[in-house]
Amino acid sequence: MTVRNGVDVLLEDPSSFIGDAKVGLITNPTGVTLGLYSTLDAFHEHPGIDLAAVFGPEHGARGDVQDALPVESRVDEATGIPVYSLYGDVRRPTAEMLEGVELLVFDIQDVGARFYTYVSTLTHALEAAEEHGKGVVVLDRPNPINGIAVEGNIPEPGFESFVGLHRVPIRHGLTIGELALLANQGIGAELRVVPMEGWGRGMWFDETGLPWVQPSPNIPTLETATVYPGTCFFEGVNVSEGRGTTRPFEYIGAPWIDGRKWASALFMLGLDGVAFRPCHFTPTFDKYRGEICGGVQVHVIDWDAFKPVETGLHMLATCIDLWPEELQWRTATESECLHFDLLAGTDKVRDALTEGVSVDDIVGGWGGDLASFMERREDFLLYRDGGS
Repeated sequence: MTVRNGVDVLLEDPSSFIGDAKVGLITNPTGVTLGLYSTLDAFHEHPGIDLAAVFGPEHGARGDVQDALPVESRVDEATGIPVYSLYGDVRRPTAEMLEGVELLVFDIQDVGARFYTYVSTLTHALEAAEEHGKGVVVLDRPNPINGIAVEGNIPEPGFESFVGLHRVPIRHGLTIGELALLANQGIGAELRVVPMEGWGRGMWFDETGLPWVQPSPNIPTLETATVYPGTCFFEGVNVSEGRGTTRPFEYIGAPWIDGRKWASALFMLGLDGVAFRPCHFTPTFDKYRGEICGGVQVHVIDWDAFKPVETGLHMLATCIDLWPEELQWRTATESECLHFDLLAGTDKVRDALTEGVSVDDIVGGWGGDLASFMERREDFLLYRDGGS
């Protein structure tokens, strides 16, 4: 059975979910129907939907902007509808943007990691909706790396940022609709989630029967999304996370890294569900553009046994151990904090790694917070093991 996303459920009878409201659609290229038709175009052409405006997150509503680059507001060429940027000078809908909009509808595929910025865009949309008296409808989509596995720490107060607004683990196991319910607990917007049909918590995306549309330019495949919750940590250091290659977040390296030595050290750890291959690559953009980098490719060989967050920390720890003079921590572009600390939601992980504390001890210290989160998230779950 193929899973039916929230958009396909809504399009069967839009009036049941949005009435005759003037709609502002927050979407990107992952907002598609089961037949791969853009939600934006489907809404524009549907006689029962009054699409007044479109809002684009990081990478833009049509997905034509690279990582971390500002997105400009414009008029959509295909529909003539104004498209407002939520990743530029402002990151939440303003009163001016919301003129003529009565209801915000959100349809974007998440990847299941805390630091993916679409969750922050959704949160700011909920805040703006509550402030200006608008309703919000979230069209739910799968957590592509399944909704059972949960991994990582809970962020500390003071480390909130656009790559981590919520007190959830790095791999949170929630759908975008469930995350909306959790985020809205402290906001109080008028929120409705249109659930999927046929999705169960244990499903990986390739078990849904749905076509994969890359959620952003550097998450081209499900394999990328699977390793991302761990290898994204390398954004915070002077090691390439593979941007500018055909395997972002799977190729990890730098010009000063000996891939054979690194792969050997990682092999000795005996990590579950993963193997490492020495490799060389030359990024076409981002870190070390045009330079040959040595490093490793991360190969997931058992998806259910693989622990991406733990693996990413082991990779970083061995890199620090092997090249302590070369590895450096990077400052965040929009904060005085180090970027790694924003990703981790704390400075304690970096301090522990620098001091040589074992990854097992670091991860072992998260158990109590994770147990509390698993209990708290029960209030927001829309799906059980068998589906909706």
